[in-house]
Amino acid sequence: MGARISGIAAGVVVFLPGWEPPRLARGARRAGRVDVMELVDFEDDPARLRSTFALFPSGVAALSAVVEGRPTVLVASSFQVGISADPPLVLFAVQRTSRSWPVLRRAGRIGVSVLGEVHDAAARQLASRADDRFRGIPTTTLPNGAHFVQGAPVWFDTSVHGEFPAGDHDVVLLRVHALGTDPGAEPLVFQSSTFRSLVPRQPVA
Repeated sequence: MGARISGIAAGVVVFLPGWEPPRLARGARRAGRVDVMELVDFEDDPARLRSTFALFPSGVAALSAVVEGRPTVLVASSFQVGISADPPLVLFAVQRTSRSWPVLRRAGRIGVSVLGEVHDAAARQLASRADDRFRGIPTTTLPNGAHFVQGAPVWFDTSVHGEFPAGDHDVVLLRVHALGTDPGAEPLVFQSSTFRSLVPRQPVA
């Protein structure tokens, strides 16, 4: 059973039970667009949930530190900023099956590099299971062990502030201790399981 959105006030959405959402009529798709919104149950179709999540565009971050003399990296498309300004916090979500995070979380400081469009191939390499995932990728390591990818639009020097369970993932809060930016570097975007670049909209004549 669906629920109709009857109104939005002060950020609150009011749902009325007993209303079925309109189903998409034949011929309702034109030029790749949907004319009528359709909400469907996905309980028996987890692949549909994952494919829908994949439509949400996000940035790509490489979280890295030198642990026991070896650089360790985790690539996350779940990285988010603006969680808190006081204290300054960012976050990401990591699968509980991750093999990189148990090692990386032991680091006192973790470098976060928000990857740029020039890092398309580097992002794939860093997310792979190769023995030397940093081969050929220029990096910088701070004395505190935080490890960064050069050429990124944004860098954060962070430490673990807290971890919270979230279903089959853990949500990790990171406290920002220092930051750096390169405003001229364009970000890398991950959407529909593909790396993309931002294209500025052309002004309307």
